[in-house]
Amino acid sequence: VQLQASGGGLVQAAGSLRLSCAASGRISLLNMGWFRQAPGKEREFVAAISWLGENTYYADSVKGRFTIARDTGKNTMYLQMNSLKPEDTAVYYCAARNGGYSSSWYQWTYWGLGTEVTVSS
Repeated sequence: VQLQASGGGLVQAAGSLRLSCAASGRISLLNMGWFRQAPGKEREFVAAISWLGENTYYADSVKGRFTIARDTGKNTMYLQMNSLKPEDTAVYYCAARNGGYSSSWYQWTYWGLGTEVTVSS
């Protein structure tokens, strides 16, 4: 399984960005998710989505502002980020795993390289 995240950039506070994660390989039945890591901080859960997209999960810090979605036909996952705040500044990683939902980064098997998001105040 290979994952490639894209869509990061510099945006002003209250702005929006959409991240994409293109997946290839044996991705059937895999749950997918987004994590982020700010400088000097541990990697943290942002959002996750089940294989068919019927279940979504969000960290409290992004609930109501971020929306996760996936297009199984295109093997792509998205993270629409609205009302961005400076504290959302981080490198964002997409990940995939078998099994159920988990917010613990170390329980996710497959990782892509991150895409950097910087939110200016």
